Amino acid sequence: MRTPFHVYDTTLRDGAQQEGMNLSVTDKLAIAEQLDELGVGFIEGGWPGAVPKDTDFFARAAKELTLRNAVLAAFGATRRAGTRAGDDPQVRALLDAETPVVTLVAKSDSRHVERALRTTRDENLAMIRDTVEFLSREGRRVVLDAEHFFDGYRHDADYALTAARTAFEAGAEVVCLCDTNGGMIPTWVSQIVAEVLDGVGGRETGHMLGVHAHNDSGCAVANTLAAVEAGATHVQGTVNGYGERTGNADLIAVTANLQLKLGMELVPETGLREATRIAHAISEITNISPFARQPYVGQSAFTHKAGLHASAIRVDPDLYQHMDPKDVGNDMRMLVSDMAGRASVELKGRELGFDLSDQKDVLARVTDRVKQDEARGYTYEAADASFELVLRDELGDLPRYFETQSWRTIVETVPDGHTPADVYGPEAEAFAEATVKITVGDQRIVATGEGSGPVDALDRAVRQALTAEYPVLERFELIDFKVRILDTDQGTDARTRVLVETADGEHSWSTVGVGPNVIEAAWEAVTGAYVYGLIKAGATPARTSA
Repeated sequence: MRTPFHVYDTTLRDGAQQEGMNLSVTDKLAIAEQLDELGVGFIEGGWPGAVPKDTDFFARAAKELTLRNAVLAAFGATRRAGTRAGDDPQVRALLDAETPVVTLVAKSDSRHVERALRTTRDENLAMIRDTVEFLSREGRRVVLDAEHFFDGYRHDADYALTAARTAFEAGAEVVCLCDTNGGMIPTWVSQIVAEVLDGVGGRETGHMLGVHAHNDSGCAVANTLAAVEAGATHVQGTVNGYGERTGNADLIAVTANLQLKLGMELVPETGLREATRIAHAISEITNISPFARQPYVGQSAFTHKAGLHASAIRVDPDLYQHMDPKDVGNDMRMLVSDMAGRASVELKGRELGFDLSDQKDVLARVTDRVKQDEARGYTYEAADASFELVLRDELGDLPRYFETQSWRTIVETVPDGHTPADVYGPEAEAFAEATVKITVGDQRIVATGEGSGPVDALDRAVRQALTAEYPVLERFELIDFKVRILDTDQGTDARTRVLVETADGEHSWSTVGVGPNVIEAAWEAVTGAYVYGLIKAGATPARTSA
């Protein structure tokens, strides 16, 4: 008989306690759909009765959510001291949520019982027993989160173990041992889980121990794996490691390690292959930028920069990767930098759709050019579009959509906080003005633009000059702009690097420019973004009469 194993997600409750995260009910419903697609078995939706938004979530979920893999769990606390479980309004609210699973948080550290809960040890055990028995009689599957269990066990093992036994005797399906303060390390966790498993009757009883780890020691995922190896069969965590302070165990990393490394069948293979997309989709909903170096699903998780790595990867990708990134829906990326050799350039070219395997001269020229450019301050690892323009230039395949004759900017400063409208009248919008002189085919165009600053004014002037010939430019939008001062020891004579991200409504791309000031660097990055965007849009360069 196969031992059951639970993958339990608490993103919507514990993860939502992360600083700066504020999820609406609609957000939580959307995240629940993504979690179900990943294939988790349990989704903890929140604390009905205590949090009005969570009460609303369960009411809407009953009508709007159709889950294929997961069941919903409502979270709450054991009854208050000195009351009956059936008379406690918050316990009744757990029933009203109408979820098949109820997760109760209970004290298991005697210090917390006496100082935080301000009751006796015996009363705390009675609170656990009465609430679990009441919910079990009402047909609910009960998970007991033993709060501060590991710290409590190290302080007073007998009491912590008695709390776990009491929950099981009352009918709890799982007792989840919580590292609430996040200070444990794997060896402590594995020892305690093994001792507790023996203390509650061993595996023969069918009692399921779980683990809920926080990451304050940087060991949340490792502690979870250690608990499983010691006998835990229920793991809790959050997508992307969300949670208060330093977060919870990243449930995707936990699941991928157990399934891909240890061969445990926990979630559908199709779900795990969507892990990267799901992690990023949830990042969009939470409005928290994805962490590039996140294991398995981060943008940099399978990214290679050193030339030595690239040479080996060209022979066999497995030589420098611990797994096939496609198993979690990710992909290998090559970065091109001053550390790059010809192998890196060849692999990056292949990634962009160019076969350079038989073009040694081109590889040599591109490699040398990249090294020279990076010595001058360019960075291509964050600007794939600019690297493709370099590659096309060396291949003789760079379209000439326009030629720049000259450009200039004027910035006016008016004291006392006046606006342009104060100075020039209601029609005035900006103090920055740019003029560009550009050749498009046989046509010489002079265009002027006004903007909130010199770069904005230049952008408007270029658009005015080019849009008639290339109307697709109307879809382009500058969505990010980063400036870095290079060689800061040179003071005001330092060079400047600008990274620009541009989008067309469907895709985005990054370009880089370097110059003696931010305006010249921005001009190179912005015009490079237009050239790349026109290439991808399939635009044909304007004809000349020659």
